[in-house]
This record gives sequence, structure tokens and C-alpha cells, in this order.
Amino acid sequence: MSVEVINEVIDEAAVGTDPVESFESTPEANLDDEGDIAADYIEELLDICDLDGDIDIDTRGGRAYISVNASGDTNIRVLSKPDTVNALQELTRLAVQTKTGAFSRLILDVGGSREARQGELARLVDAAVARIEAGEQSAALPAMSSYERKLVHDIVAERGFVSASEGDGRDRHTVITRA
Repeated sequence: MSVEVINEVIDEAAVGTDPVESFESTPEANLDDEGDIAADYIEELLDICDLDGDIDIDTRGGRAYISVNASGDTNIRVLSKPDTVNALQELTRLAVQTKTGAFSRLILDVGGSREARQGELARLVDAAVARIEAGEQSAALPAMSSYERKLVHDIVAERGFVSASEGDGRDRHTVITRA
């Protein structure tokens, strides 16, 4: 994706982004609205990039989930790299926040990249658990986003171990120990 396309996407986020006058009061309705706003934003992005994709909106665990999947012979994989998905997610959150006036915790998935990343995280946890079972006191994982650390904490708990987040900012990571 070129710098010009990214700048155009950022400019598009600012177009027509007056805060929503009457935001419904229930959290479920707010999440539905977030999902609709995010889907509209992503649809504009796909149009700018000349990509076709099917957009699904879901709400789970107090978050709006937006999934973009290939439609026809589109090359949606160009947007499914982890760093690209994270950047697009942040841009989409900004667009939603600008429209609603409220912080957004939405999750964006492009081409199944989140599911693939969850599999990678499970393999990282399994390797860390193996090191602990081989005699290490603890095992630290690489720094990752708060969403990924949450997934890791859930996986670690399923394996019967304990985890904690340590560090600050971009260096925040998860450390696994015996229960």
C-alpha cells in the first residue's frame, strides 16, 4: 500500500465525521453502531484500494468484530499481514471514535489473520510451557499488543499455568510460570 493511498484513507476518515448526535443508550446498540461505522469505513478503504471483500459484523465480549474476507478473485491478502491489520484497525478505531465521540475497542480481521495469529500464539505458549516443564522457572514471550496478551493469558490458563504481563508500552510482554 503506497503512502498516497494511506494518506487518502486518513483523509477519508475525516470526511463526514461529526459526532453522532444521539447515540443509543444500550451497550449492545453502541457496539452495533460501532460495527456499522467501521464497516462503512472499511468498505470505503476497499474501494480506494480497488479490492473486493465481504464484510461481516459481529459483537462478542463487549467488542465489535469486523471481518473482511475475500470476495471472488480479489487479492485481499495484500491487507492481511499482521502489521497492516493492526494499522488498519487503529485507523478504523479512529474513524469510529471521531463519529461516536467514544473510545472504540473494535477488532478487525482481514482474511482470517486473527485466527492465524491465535494459532501462532498457541504455539508460542506451548513452547514456553515445554521450557518450564523442562526445568525453567518462567518463560517470557515477546512483546505484543494488549489484545494478543489477553489471548495468551486465556491459552496459558487452559494449559494449567499462570501468566502475567510485565513491562511498559511497546515492551509489555507476558511471563508464564507454574500454577
